[in-house]
Order: sequence, then structure tokens, then C-alpha cells
Amino acid sequence: MKSENEVTGLPGLPMVFVNLALTAVSIWLFIQGIQLESAPYVISAIVLFTITSFLWNGLAIVEPNGSKVLLLFGSYKGTIKKDGLYMVNPFMTKRNLSRRVQNLNGEKLKVNDAAGNPIEIATIVVWQIVDTYAASFEVENVFEYVRLQTETSLRHSSSSYPYDGDEHTLSLRRNGEEVSEHLQKELQEKLSMAGVRVIEARLSHLAYAPEIAGAMLRRQQAEAVIAARQKIVDGAVSMVEMALERMDKEGVIRLDEERKAAMVSNLMVVLCSEHSAQPVVNTGTLYG
Repeated sequence: MKSENEVTGLPGLPMVFVNLALTAVSIWLFIQGIQLESAPYVISAIVLFTITSFLWNGLAIVEPNGSKVLLLFGSYKGTIKKDGLYMVNPFMTKRNLSRRVQNLNGEKLKVNDAAGNPIEIATIVVWQIVDTYAASFEVENVFEYVRLQTETSLRHSSSSYPYDGDEHTLSLRRNGEEVSEHLQKELQEKLSMAGVRVIEARLSHLAYAPEIAGAMLRRQQAEAVIAARQKIVDGAVSMVEMALERMDKEGVIRLDEERKAAMVSNLMVVLCSEHSAQPVVNTGTLYG
């Protein structure tokens, strides 16, 4: 596989002065030919002006982080990367190709996650051309190629993970860093043949599709309520156990099993209730 060949041209500034001088001479010859009515002067002026115009075509200006891809009769001869003014073979075709860092703000895609739920997802990709030969001749249009491959990789990555999951399952919502790394790695493998380096790939949008967003929101709320209740119950049980152990250890009060059950019931109601408990004064005994 052919690769990039970095070359350089002759300094272009001296050639600018030479071309200006030749242009001035051709104009002088033309004027002299008209004044003297001399055909050789006019012909010489026309020929010299044609040559000078052809030489102007050999000048190439390269901007910082730009490049000139040089072709001679369809054959790749090299790439000028260093910025400046150069003189190259006038017969060469010169293609501009930017090596600046590019941003691709991908459109929102509607895809199915690993669980089959329809979701909306989008990504931002930061990329740069590092091989001008591959970017120019291995693909038809490098910018369109990057866009299409980004869409393909995003669809594949999003279908590999569920939208949401527990702490032990990788998901799009909980594990954005891992998903972005997977996307960047997959995208780099596809874009390497086009001479492109993927600097960063990040998810910029993630949401359930509108048709199921309401149902999934209620599901998430229900899961959050269950998780909160579980923590409340776990904490209440720990506090009751601690209270019973401390009373037994310090001998504050001796309770039979029935009184312990009643106290545990009251404590659980107080600790697990969503509202403030209302005290009830008992003027009798548990048994009378």
C-alpha cells in the first residue's frame, strides 16, 4: 500500500521576482513592437508572456497546518506540509488538503439499545488528517467517509449496551466514559485506512425515544422509590438491632419477647414512615 511522501519545493519568493521581471520585459517588447511595427518584437512578447504565465502556475502557497498534494499527469509525487511559498513543476496538479483538527457534530440517531428499547443518541468526534495520501486517494471524499463511518460505529456501539442497568452492568447512561472509549476505538479502526486520527469521541445526546420516554421515566421513578425504601428498611433494621443490643448490654430494661416485638413494631413504623409519627400515651399496660 502506497503511503504519504513528504517533499518540499524550491523557494518561491525569488521566482516571484523573476516572473515579474519577465512580465515587464514581455510588456516592453510588445510596446516596442507596436511602436516600431515589428512583428518579431510582438511575437517575442507574446511567447515570453505565455511562458511567464505558465511559470506563475508553478507557485504553491501552503498555509500553517495545510498541505499541497502534488500530482504529475495523474501520478502522486509527494505532499508539501511545511508552510511557505514554493516553486514546483508547473505541470503538476496541486490539491489543497487541510491538516487542521476537525469537529464532527453528529446528528441525533434513533436506534435500539441492547435491550431493544428505542433511544435517541448523538456524538461529537474530534479528528485530524495525518496521512494526506490515504485521505486523498484511498477514499472518494474523506469528510463524507468520516461522517458515514461515525454514524455506523455509533449505531453499533449503542446497540451493544442497554440504556440503563445496575451497578454491575455497563450501560449507556451510567458508563459514558467506557462507551465513548469503545466508540473511539472502533471508529479509529475504520478511519485508519483514510489516514485519519480520531482524537476524541464523546456522546453528546442520550435519551429514550419520545414514544417510550414517559413509560421509562415512570419505571425509573419506581426503581428509585424501591431502592430508597430498601435503604430505609436496611437502616431501620440496623438501628432496631443496635437499640435492643444496647438495652440488653446495659440492663436498662428487661423485656420479654412480646414486649420486644411490640417495641420493634413501633420503632419500624417510626423509622420507615414517610410522615412524622404521632405519639400515643398508653396509661395502661401491654396486658391490661
